[in-house]
Amino acid sequence: MYNVGLAGLTYWSPNINIFRDPRWGRGQETPGEDPLLSSKYGSSYVKGLQQSDEDDPSRLKVAACCKHYTAYDLDNWKGVDRYHFNAVVTQQDMDDTFQPPFKSCVIDGNVASVMCSYNQVNGKPTCADPDLLAGVIRGQWKLNGYIVSDCDSVDVFYNNQHYTKTPEEAAAKAILAGLDLNCGSFLGQHTEAAVKAGLLNELAIDKAVTNNFATLMRLGFFDGDPSKQLYGKLGPKDVCTPEHQELAREAARQGIVLLKNSAGSLPLSPTAIKTLAVIGPNANVTKTMIGNYEGIPCKYTTPLQGLTASVATTYLPGCSNVACGTAQVDDTKKIAASADATVLVMGIDQSLERESFDRVDLILPGQQPLLITEVAKAAKGPVILVIMSGGGFDISFAKNNNKITSILWVGYPGEAGGAAIADVIFGYYNPSGRLPMTWYPQSYVAKVPMTNMNMRPDPSNGYPGRTYRFYTGETIYTFGDGLSYSKFSHQLVKAPQIVSIPLEEDHVCRSSECKSVEAVEQSCKNLAFDIHLRVQNKGRYSGSHTVFLFSTPPSVHNSPQKHLLGFEKVSLTGKSMSLVRFKVDVCKDLSVVDELGSRKVALGQHVLHVGSLKHSLSVRI
Repeated sequence: MYNVGLAGLTYWSPNINIFRDPRWGRGQETPGEDPLLSSKYGSSYVKGLQQSDEDDPSRLKVAACCKHYTAYDLDNWKGVDRYHFNAVVTQQDMDDTFQPPFKSCVIDGNVASVMCSYNQVNGKPTCADPDLLAGVIRGQWKLNGYIVSDCDSVDVFYNNQHYTKTPEEAAAKAILAGLDLNCGSFLGQHTEAAVKAGLLNELAIDKAVTNNFATLMRLGFFDGDPSKQLYGKLGPKDVCTPEHQELAREAARQGIVLLKNSAGSLPLSPTAIKTLAVIGPNANVTKTMIGNYEGIPCKYTTPLQGLTASVATTYLPGCSNVACGTAQVDDTKKIAASADATVLVMGIDQSLERESFDRVDLILPGQQPLLITEVAKAAKGPVILVIMSGGGFDISFAKNNNKITSILWVGYPGEAGGAAIADVIFGYYNPSGRLPMTWYPQSYVAKVPMTNMNMRPDPSNGYPGRTYRFYTGETIYTFGDGLSYSKFSHQLVKAPQIVSIPLEEDHVCRSSECKSVEAVEQSCKNLAFDIHLRVQNKGRYSGSHTVFLFSTPPSVHNSPQKHLLGFEKVSLTGKSMSLVRFKVDVCKDLSVVDELGSRKVALGQHVLHVGSLKHSLSVRI
């Protein structure tokens, strides 16, 4: 689209903020609640956008941007908005939760840009914090690119947060902190006056301009006629190719998570099912499926269209919109009572979760629960509940209802979402998606204000903590949940029982008892081990299976109760098996962050988990 003048080459994506709170309106944009998953997603996403087919690694195909730096995950909740919010974050949470995805984006992904956020962190606007920008991104991580503000962030910290007395001071503080580019007009209006007032010298401006122009050079902006460059022949004809449309369908299939499946429910047989009742406010939607920050779709396949391609359907929306003020209970019960099976496509859309709009509860809106329960009661055959949303819900009423035989979460599945939903429901595709975030009970919102940034629980006041790594309360579903039409087993083939950390003779931990040791280079070099697992598909359906390797470290430094070390996806035909290998870097993977933000290797018993399999490992000196 750049080649026909309809797009640029700098893309402010991906959003790699941690999905810390289930109410966040922008959680839908992120890869979820886990720092390791977000780190791997971020660096892979960046490489996919940026890496050119030329041999020169300094060249960019397009320039990606990791956002929103940092500890940004509240938009507008109960009168608290992102333009005024001061995120109070401990050094420990900063370094083991909020910063890792950005660090990986810069160091592993070699991203061309990082965007600073609207909020303050510990009393300082991120776009005016020299420690966070020049100190960490540019200094410690060695960003090769530019730092950009979120749109009007500099204006926000001057006008909304009153962080400086004058606009010139705001401009100077941002540039001196390490900001290279302002999205908006604020620096254009006030930087010259800041220089004249002696608040800023031209050298700082030269540095910022150099970082911006270096990125343009890496993109080939000054290399002459774009049509003669490597990607110069691409155009609109390359957008909606059959391969790309199939990719949209495949991505949607892979993202569908099967949360519940009673015996004899899914997959439905397209030959045995003669009539299918399709009900729900999201059953025949188009734009809802593509979420926010959306592109222009080639064509839509709604859930109703996808299902109707396989069997005869009767359809009623049941509610006029997702808010579902009044449900058409009687009419929908009638069609469910006469159909061989019923599919309810419920959930929400951008009217109830979006940028600048956080949710205040975790219950399906309006009369959706009533409609679901009444339809399930009246239904003749299996009842499949499909939830379309970015965030999770307390759907315990459906989880515990025997008449609701299956539950699918489909996110916002994109243009081919309806085709993918039908592929899973009729067994043309074996579901393999896993939840990227915890689904909490409604009681969570009463206990946990969105403004409390603490990840770790506090028993003194009943605060339960956040995400599967720290949360101590009841869940509806948890990170990594997801079923398949096959059963997969794991068998440990190779793993050590003891790992010894080499320390110099005079190290303090040789003469006194230590709970942990610093993860420093001399002790860590080449300190790694292999884990081999045999994974078997015990069912008759072929399918993919994600193997998660988790670790429970010793309880030191308020460590996580469990955290992800790695994951591998394997595809197995029915009854076949495969060997899955993990390489565990002791200092990187088995370390925890202490209270001061330093990485330490915890000494003692670490428990490795894969599914229901557990293996104890002693780390000692």
